[in-house]
Amino acid sequence: MITDSFDSKTEPLFTPASFIGEKRHVCDVCLLTFSNVIFDALQKRFELSEIGRMRCVNGDRPFYLFEYEGKTIATMICGIGATIAGGDIEELNWYTGATKFVLFGSAGSLNREATSGRYVIPTEAYRDEGMSYHYAKPADYIAVKGADRVTEIFRSLGFPYVAGRVWTTDAFYRETRAQFECRRSEGCIAVDMEVAGVQAVCDFYGFELYDFLVTGDVLDAPVYEKDGLHGANHDLDKLWIALEIAKQV
Repeated sequence: MITDSFDSKTEPLFTPASFIGEKRHVCDVCLLTFSNVIFDALQKRFELSEIGRMRCVNGDRPFYLFEYEGKTIATMICGIGATIAGGDIEELNWYTGATKFVLFGSAGSLNREATSGRYVIPTEAYRDEGMSYHYAKPADYIAVKGADRVTEIFRSLGFPYVAGRVWTTDAFYRETRAQFECRRSEGCIAVDMEVAGVQAVCDFYGFELYDFLVTGDVLDAPVYEKDGLHGANHDLDKLWIALEIAKQV
């Protein structure tokens, strides 16, 4: 069973070194967005220097360094889903030495009243994906350890937020009514595709994850609503918050 997948006793058959070679250190913090619109805005606002590429059969993905208020930060467009995003973080640590990762994206609302007009700061993530079971002992939820720090920064900036549990799933077309009701009854306020897996990777290696979300589509409705997806994915306010988090951590 997948819950038996975690093996902390034997060595991996290969590591990032098998593909990348010697580990580097050029910065401590990495900022990751899923949005090409937000990334384009970052490129226009700052002088990004390409320092490498993740090479794959379906294409190369470059990553960069830039300076923000005296701090050197790595960045790239993150792959979608826990497996790809977790792998990106593991490889970016090898390429750059970064151990602090600021990750932000969109999510579906499971509680319209709680999330409307507020950013979501995940405190725990339900592990309905496969990645986390290879990096952490089996459990229903994983704690998002950076939540308190993200909450402090949001409070200092004066942005509206709600902190709470989220549901991480690989199967976005299989978010059924019964699963929705179960997760909501446990206190989940949003559903995403990365947090649980990425947090497990970070815990395994001792990295720090600072994550926040914006809800766009609404599952907490008589009929599914998707009108808010574009703004949740691409609005630029998230970028400026993420930069402030990257600066402060």
